[in-house]
Amino acid sequence: MTPAPPGPLNLDKLFAARLQAVRARPYLATALFALHVVEDRRVPTMAVDRYWRVYVSPGFVDRTPVEELAGVWVHEVAHLLRDHHGRGDRIARLHGLTGPAERLRMNIAADCEINDDVYGDGLLAPEDAVDPGFLGLPEGLLMEEYIRRFRLGPHTAGLAWLDCGSGADGLGREWDLGPDGAHGLSEQERDAVRFRVAQGITGRPGNTPKSWQRWAEEAFHPPQPWRELLGAAVRSAVSGSGAGEDYTYGRPSRRSAGVPGAVLPSLRRRPPRITVIVDTSGSVSDGELGSALLEITAICRAVGGRRDLVTVLSCDAAVGVAHPLCQAAGIPLVGGGGTDLRRGFARALRMRPGPDVVVVLTDGQTPWPDARPSCRTVVGLFPRSWDEDDPRGRAPNTPPAWARTVVIGSAAPAR
Repeated sequence: MTPAPPGPLNLDKLFAARLQAVRARPYLATALFALHVVEDRRVPTMAVDRYWRVYVSPGFVDRTPVEELAGVWVHEVAHLLRDHHGRGDRIARLHGLTGPAERLRMNIAADCEINDDVYGDGLLAPEDAVDPGFLGLPEGLLMEEYIRRFRLGPHTAGLAWLDCGSGADGLGREWDLGPDGAHGLSEQERDAVRFRVAQGITGRPGNTPKSWQRWAEEAFHPPQPWRELLGAAVRSAVSGSGAGEDYTYGRPSRRSAGVPGAVLPSLRRRPPRITVIVDTSGSVSDGELGSALLEITAICRAVGGRRDLVTVLSCDAAVGVAHPLCQAAGIPLVGGGGTDLRRGFARALRMRPGPDVVVVLTDGQTPWPDARPSCRTVVGLFPRSWDEDDPRGRAPNTPPAWARTVVIGSAAPAR
């Protein structure tokens, strides 16, 4: 007797599993609720695309217990948070990997990165979950490391069914709705979800697994020469002349030893004041503005979390309101016109008290001040590819020699 085809998708069961996943992993709640459900019978189990849609097979939901479905929810959203599709694309370009077989290998490697610690503590592992032990590999590695350590063969033949979707390996599927389909998240919205999750993990790590803490601190905010450069500029500003502004008896001066019976105060050095000028002209994309907010958060960490020492100016051809830093995600970046960051510099240098360091986040398509500012200047450039044969293209203006310059997100050495 032929079994009856599965009925419509059981959304009550599916959403009950998501709620259980949120209870087990509350730091992933923002990401779990950002996923939009799409019913599709062509999907083997559950799969995601890079636009944060989750494609669900009704039959899979019917035959899977709620406890296992909760773990699948967390597994699929982990692919998106960890940018496995983008990383898969980079691996494919770097090593010339093409075809579904290599993408399956990427999916397996991505699953090994996730599954070594995603289950337990309220999440039940499916019987067929692929973990590093299945391949005889150590736990705690990244997708890029796993993919170098195994090849497809007889030992992986039973994994041909595995398909977490284009969100896990970057290869489009027949069921994908694509960038113009309904309910997909824009690049800025996707970055905002990742930022909120990473912010929650770093703010209250608690018993969060080490892999998620590593993702929040390193994978999502990778160590870059840009941040090392900023730290060096901040330390230089602290130790430079004029950084001491008052005396304190909390730490007596070393000269007190030469004046018996007297306690002399020591000079108190304050942390540096930093003004961040963000280029909000029309040539800067929403994704780059999202990156600017992340860099502002890193700048705040560089001064020990003293948000009162960081001021943000948005600037295109005019300068917006100076915003003291309360929370990076809440800073309005207003603009969209032409670019003249000289106005931003002029506004920053007129502020009282003045900044010790000016940090400029820009695509470089701006005129620069003729004279060297009275404070240290660090320029973070958004990467640009310029086609000289494109009449609409415009080469970025090289920042002046008096500015320390680095390309944001680049491994290239700073100038």
